[in-house]
Amino acid sequence: MSERTTAPLRRALADRSRRIVDSGAFATTVFCLIAANAVLLGVETYAGVVHQWHEVLKAVEHLFLAAFTAEILLRAAAHADRPRDFFRDPWNVFDLLVVALAFMPFARENATVLRLLRLARVLRAARFLPQLRIVIVAVGKSLPGTLSFLLVGALLLYVYAMVGWMVFADDDPEHYGSFGRAALTLFLLVTLDGLGDAVRAGLEISRWTIVYFASFVLLGSFVLVNLLIGVVINSLQEARELETEQDRPVLAPAPASVPAPVLASAPAQPSPADDSNAVLRAQIAEARRTLDAIEAGLTTATPSRRD
Repeated sequence: MSERTTAPLRRALADRSRRIVDSGAFATTVFCLIAANAVLLGVETYAGVVHQWHEVLKAVEHLFLAAFTAEILLRAAAHADRPRDFFRDPWNVFDLLVVALAFMPFARENATVLRLLRLARVLRAARFLPQLRIVIVAVGKSLPGTLSFLLVGALLLYVYAMVGWMVFADDDPEHYGSFGRAALTLFLLVTLDGLGDAVRAGLEISRWTIVYFASFVLLGSFVLVNLLIGVVINSLQEARELETEQDRPVLAPAPASVPAPVLASAPAQPSPADDSNAVLRAQIAEARRTLDAIEAGLTTATPSRRD
């Protein structure tokens, strides 16, 4: 079949599928399926239930897989006229991978991989929860800043671990006898766990050790942690703005004004933009006529006041 013949069919299929996918009933149904799948995973952790209802649970899992397959096929059909747009949405790609991998032989034969794929379906609930979706997007956006935070933290830990090894190795070999032990001790001190015992042990060696512990806690527990919080909050704000922009309707650009002489001399030629906005102009004109009629009726119905 030629492109001209298949194009109307693809548009019709996309329109019908899009009406189904964009409906509230479809989203509610898919969310309930995801929640029921999560409950099924929890039930399967009880050996007695699995032993008694093994065949039933297996049949229900096959029904879930069939339902999620039908869902992803409907989402793909909604983009039949623009297949590339389907893969531009990261959620569509994630859903497709979760469903497609479940049909692979290595996943069907490996119970652990299959359970992980079924567990990944639960993460799809974020698609239908805007606030959770914002948090997940924020986590992804904060990864570059988090990597920088980890590099700075590793450098700080390395420097203080080496200093601690040089100062406390002879007096406290259990905690500072090597670089690894010193790094582990300081890593725990970042969480302020056992800080009092560490400070008291240091003061028995020298009073100047208070500077060592105070500076490390100040830089590690307060400065670096606050920087990490700032990175996460900034990423959360960016994710919220991105979500708002995606939900905001796209307005058609206003036609550029053309000088009167040009309009008089140039013949009127319809442009693709005019054709695409013809329906919108007709609706605006109809709304204006309705408002004029209402205003005229109100003016006629209201009696004139005399001074």
